[in-house]
Amino acid sequence: MASALFFAAVCWGGSIRAGDTSRINKLIRKAGSVIGIKLDPFEAVVERRTLNRLLSMMDNPTHPLHLQLDSQRSSFSNILLQFRCHKDRYRNTFLPTAITLYNKSPLAGRELSAP
Repeated sequence: MASALFFAAVCWGGSIRAGDTSRINKLIRKAGSVIGIKLDPFEAVVERRTLNRLLSMMDNPTHPLHLQLDSQRSSFSNILLQFRCHKDRYRNTFLPTAITLYNKSPLAGRELSAP
C-alpha cells in the first residue's frame, strides 16, 4: 500500500493540494504511533523518492530520458536547465519538479560517470 501511495505521489507530486497532503501526513503520523516509530513526513519522502528516480535516470545510459536530461546540463555550473513550458499543466509534472529538487540539492554539482 505504501509503495503505491508514494509512487502516485512522485508521479503527481506537483499537483497534490495542501489539504490532501495534510490528510496524508495525519495518516502517516497515526501509522507511526501504531507501530511505535516516527515516520518521515509525506513531503520528505516524496522529495527523496523523486530525486532518487531522477538520479537513476541520469546514471542509466539506456534509459529513454538519459540523453535528454544530459543535454539539459549547464556547461558552466552542472545544474540541470529547466525545459521551456508555458502551461501549469506541464510545470506540475515529474521532470520540472525533479529538476527543481535536483538543482536545490547538494548533488547538483556532481559529475556523471561516463557511459
